[in-house]
Amino acid sequence: MSKWMQEWSTETVGPHDLKLAERPVPEAGEHDIIVRTLAVSLNYRDKLVLETGMGLDLAFPFVPASDMSGVVEAVGKSVTRFRPGDRVISTFAPGWLDGLRPGTGRTPAYETLGGAHPGVLSEYVVLPEGWFVAAPKSLDAAEASTLPCAGLTAWFALVEKGHLRAGDRVVVQGTGGVALFGLQIAKATGAEVIVTSSSREKLDRAFALGADHGINRLEEDWVERVYALTGDRGADHILEIAGGAGLGQSLKAVAPDGRISVIGVLEGFEVSGPVGPLLLKSPVVQGISVGHRRALEDLVGAVDRLGLKPVIDMRYKFTEVPEALAHLDRGPFGKVVIEF
Repeated sequence: MSKWMQEWSTETVGPHDLKLAERPVPEAGEHDIIVRTLAVSLNYRDKLVLETGMGLDLAFPFVPASDMSGVVEAVGKSVTRFRPGDRVISTFAPGWLDGLRPGTGRTPAYETLGGAHPGVLSEYVVLPEGWFVAAPKSLDAAEASTLPCAGLTAWFALVEKGHLRAGDRVVVQGTGGVALFGLQIAKATGAEVIVTSSSREKLDRAFALGADHGINRLEEDWVERVYALTGDRGADHILEIAGGAGLGQSLKAVAPDGRISVIGVLEGFEVSGPVGPLLLKSPVVQGISVGHRRALEDLVGAVDRLGLKPVIDMRYKFTEVPEALAHLDRGPFGKVVIEF
């Protein structure tokens, strides 16, 4: 194993300061594993952290990104979960193993990789063994790297928290990473899936993945179209990707006792909507901030069992991180991945 590695980091908030530098590989502590990175999957959150800091207490030089897959190269003397040669993926929220999220009402926990903890955009990562899970056997490294955040977010919203059932009607907003995972997970469960998008071409690609209905939100009122497709009942589940005032439209489109999973902040960090549908329909409105390690292990099992294949829009080289981040701005169909 090399004693030196290359990693991307920044000294200030702002994506244009990202630089590729050579640094020594850290020593493994008693409970650490050294993982050689094979692929890193980017999330829109990574772009927000780089550009705004998201109010986080970042340590500089800051290494971005939270989602990776790799191979264990070495282990600390007390490590029991992995051994050299094992394929692993990172967990988004280290320390959240199962059950209720850590933190308090005053200070909700948000200690994640690529935030409060160092990121993974590096040739090697050295972290505690509990911060990883075994990678799915059926996916290559790039595909596996998409699971820790985007895949788990959709799984946590629909399966872990949403108790999705066959026959449910699911609205998926957009065609980004979380949305397409939601589409695939819902179809594998036997649900009826409605995809909204501003692109006809992306809707056609969503149909190829199994979507039952597509709504071009630039050409028609997506809420009215959901009513028409469901006989006025509305949607049992909505993956609310936009946030902002978009929550109001989701409150109109949701079925009585349905569920809205608020995931995205594309329209801002403040959400709003009419109180009438909220009171009269009694929907569950749940915020989803990824999920815990046990749920990620459940997702890995489902991926292997069901043959789910993450959608990767583009694979970039490790030296092409700025180009990969620019791709996020263009709105990828699925995921953007960096391969090492």
